[in-house]
Amino acid sequence: MKSNAVIARTDKNGADDSASPRRFLHPNDGAWHVQITQGETFVTTEPDEVLTTVLGSCVAACIRDPVARVGGMNHFLLPGTDSSDKDALCYGVNAMELLINGLMQHGAQRNRMEAKLFGGANVMAALSDIGSRNAEFARHFLQEEGIRVVGGDLGGVNPRRIEYWPLTGRARQMTVGDNSEELVRRELALAPQKKSNVASERDDVELF
Repeated sequence: MKSNAVIARTDKNGADDSASPRRFLHPNDGAWHVQITQGETFVTTEPDEVLTTVLGSCVAACIRDPVARVGGMNHFLLPGTDSSDKDALCYGVNAMELLINGLMQHGAQRNRMEAKLFGGANVMAALSDIGSRNAEFARHFLQEEGIRVVGGDLGGVNPRRIEYWPLTGRARQMTVGDNSEELVRRELALAPQKKSNVASERDDVELF
């Protein structure tokens, strides 16, 4: 089965490429799982796709239009630590605009969109501002755009793996196990480059 999704990656200047997230048929639920990594955005109308990502300091915005039956996810990290750095903020702005525009290309309307936000963990005490900045940016951006935030989980001290069913809005969060500080180091070292991560999981939590 071929997805009709919009797949894109973006940098601070808005350039995108055709790099595709990993997509595989999960043996446990029979659904297509699409792994979204840092810098990627994925929008789909397929009813059997589950979007997944692993977040430390990064934030993922999961947005859908329940009427148009389209949804998607992005995954971004604001590089740097200066909250007034407009150059750094461009990464988050472009990630959000790419997701919203991708939804609208499939018939979504802003006034019907609903969002869930995840990530922004303060995993490393010495770098606690990174996660908080990402979380605050995401909340503020959606408020300015008039898009309702209906759920999610931001902040805390633990990285998490997220699964999101974009057509129904269902979300599930699993706390990532050991080496959480290493995850954040990789996020920071590779930002805004593409990364991949495989981590252990615990504490499966269903979020509605």
